[in-house]
Amino acid sequence: MGNPKSLSYDSNNMAVIDLGSAIIRMEPDEPPQWAYEIARKELRETPEVAEEAMEKLKQMILADTNLCLPTDDFYLRMFLRPTHYYPESALNRITHFYNMLQKYGEACRDIVPARVQHVFNAELLKLLPNRDQHGRRILVLDVGKRWKPSEVSLLDLFRGIQLAVLGAMVEPLSQICGAVVIIDVEGLPMGHIMQFTPHFAAMLLDYIQECICVRLKAVHIVNNSYIFNILFNIFKPFIREKLRKRIFFHGKDMKSLTKHIDAAVLPVRYGGSATWDLPPGKLLGEFFMSYTPDFEKAASYGFKEGYKMKK
Repeated sequence: MGNPKSLSYDSNNMAVIDLGSAIIRMEPDEPPQWAYEIARKELRETPEVAEEAMEKLKQMILADTNLCLPTDDFYLRMFLRPTHYYPESALNRITHFYNMLQKYGEACRDIVPARVQHVFNAELLKLLPNRDQHGRRILVLDVGKRWKPSEVSLLDLFRGIQLAVLGAMVEPLSQICGAVVIIDVEGLPMGHIMQFTPHFAAMLLDYIQECICVRLKAVHIVNNSYIFNILFNIFKPFIREKLRKRIFFHGKDMKSLTKHIDAAVLPVRYGGSATWDLPPGKLLGEFFMSYTPDFEKAASYGFKEGYKMKK
């Protein structure tokens, strides 16, 4: 069983975390053939549709003098895949995505690893090495008793989530298959609920439902108690039906969780049988830090300076 203390590097000199029986790594490679079949069936992805959609989206971006974005195929696919290759929908998603900075300011500015290293150090964000049985990325948020708002603010936690999403956005397999999130709220103190204002709830749900460019396939809440149910009521008015159908409450019943996610890819804590131990949060933060130039480049995209969002 691996117990890594430092990063390793693969043959392409990309940082990885070797856990012995599994590896945490970014996956920019071409997806396997079975994933292309999912893309064809669920996303309308064929060579003809993709070529036409990419060309149309490219021209729409170039026609908008307020946008400063790349127009290569790799970048365009990031927005076309989650919008099923409808270029108008993709441009709408792009506009919402980059308008987040205009709408919410500091909460969405400069999403780079150095700004959220302390979020990883606090063990609040975890990336599982294996995907689920459907090829989906698995992100864990441990925001119960472990979370100390005096050390990691709610906005910093939100920035950390955005960083993890940006990492998944560049992975072709994640673009096609999507991601699932496990939210562990074990021991959530009543005092933490005061951190969650209706404004924050509206911002988070706006991000998830209008801006996020990864297919969010499921949200699994574990170790939830009546205190979390109070918190959920703050979010409930902002949750649309599509997302509501993808939220599952498991309490302490991990067998219920493994009905959705194969036990083989889950740690023992969540009813799984995986043979690896998750790395220290500090190391996961260093893993993301190794990709700082890519995140800084991504942070430079968007609307040009001086642009004002239309009301």
